[in-house]
Amino acid sequence: MPQLKEIQTIDEWNAALDGSANRPLVVFKHSTTCPVSANAFNEFNNFLKNNADSDADFILVKVIESRPVSNQIAEDVAVKHESPQIIMVKNKEKYWSATHWSITEAHMSAVMN
Repeated sequence: MPQLKEIQTIDEWNAALDGSANRPLVVFKHSTTCPVSANAFNEFNNFLKNNADSDADFILVKVIESRPVSNQIAEDVAVKHESPQIIMVKNKEKYWSATHWSITEAHMSAVMN
């Protein structure tokens, strides 16, 4: 199963963004107080479990606890912040994103496989 790494600092975000020049990066923005986000996070985890061979890095940002990081991501990839939100970054630019009920294992599999 691909590793999901939680990031909490701008430096960790900058390193992840730089890494997207060589390997796709998938960012999951999660609100720990939102039931819609909890459902999307379950879908995201199901995707991770069922796609062990995925050639991407996966990071988690808790938007309430790490607001500055969440805001920096929105600015750097030019995607208006929403949560839950998933953003795929390639070569330091947004490749694909989805929010709310559009975050499903099937949708992620169709785009990322």
